[in-house]
Amino acid sequence: MVATLTRAVPARRSSLQTRRRSRAFYLFVSPWILGTILLTLFPLAYAFGVSLTNWDGVSPGFRWIGAKNYVDVLTDPETWASMGRSGLLALVVVPLTVAGSLGLAVLLNQKVRLRSFWRTMIYLPAIFPPVAAALSWKLLFDRDSGAINAIRAWFGQDAVNWMTGQQVFVVLLALMLWGIGGGMIINLAALQDVSPELLEAATLDGAGPWRRFTSVTLPTISPVLLFQTITATIGVLQTFVPALLLSPATGPAAITAVPEANRVFMIDVYAQYFAYSRYGYASAMLWLFFLAILLVTVLFFRFSRKTVFYAVDPSNGGGKR
Repeated sequence: MVATLTRAVPARRSSLQTRRRSRAFYLFVSPWILGTILLTLFPLAYAFGVSLTNWDGVSPGFRWIGAKNYVDVLTDPETWASMGRSGLLALVVVPLTVAGSLGLAVLLNQKVRLRSFWRTMIYLPAIFPPVAAALSWKLLFDRDSGAINAIRAWFGQDAVNWMTGQQVFVVLLALMLWGIGGGMIINLAALQDVSPELLEAATLDGAGPWRRFTSVTLPTISPVLLFQTITATIGVLQTFVPALLLSPATGPAAITAVPEANRVFMIDVYAQYFAYSRYGYASAMLWLFFLAILLVTVLFFRFSRKTVFYAVDPSNGGGKR
């Protein structure tokens, strides 16, 4: 009897501790769970419901039309064109951003004079508000008073109207690459984790700088590069504010005045919502866009299995490989 009571007391204490830990866990994660339900899952479900209607966003009534909006989106050449422009923007900006920020990080990871100064100067544009950066670049590329055309004039070149035609896409590219310093900081932090012992061992084996970089440095920081590639791709595909601010018009008319070269997918979605009052159609566009981004993310993870090196195996509960 005494032995049974002796075993029961520690078991009861262990059970109490487990319940306390469970309560603490759910207490700490509850804000995130509530935020996900209210700010992600509910809007997704609401948008899906709207996408099955012909609601115009103003009228009190609407009619269920099933998957018609999805069929219209998939057969609309304008939608595919705007999706193509977003894809082209991602194909240009993402490699330049990831490779450029890595190159800057490698350079500024060396022992050079004024290293902290250069790091600060390159990072500074990343903390500029997007609106201020867009308006600044708009002034730089202004046809009559911009600095770019002034430089061209020094070399005897004619002024270019950068805010119209295909030229405005060049301005958008420059604006998208403006914050490359943010990626440089992330890569600098990743480079600090590269083992000096491994680099020294590679040097003793006769590896040169390039071989050490490709065989030691790149595999070590490959998870960080994958993270940057995925987040940059998602961010560029969702480009909206920079393209809108480069519109030649202002106010409500700006959305329909965006030059065709900069009419990326999110601009098209915004115009369908607030310029053409096609809430159901625009919601269907967003749902298809969400599925497309999800597919791209899955493909990134699938094709990175053999190229990304993890110090711990994520499929083994964090156990070392």
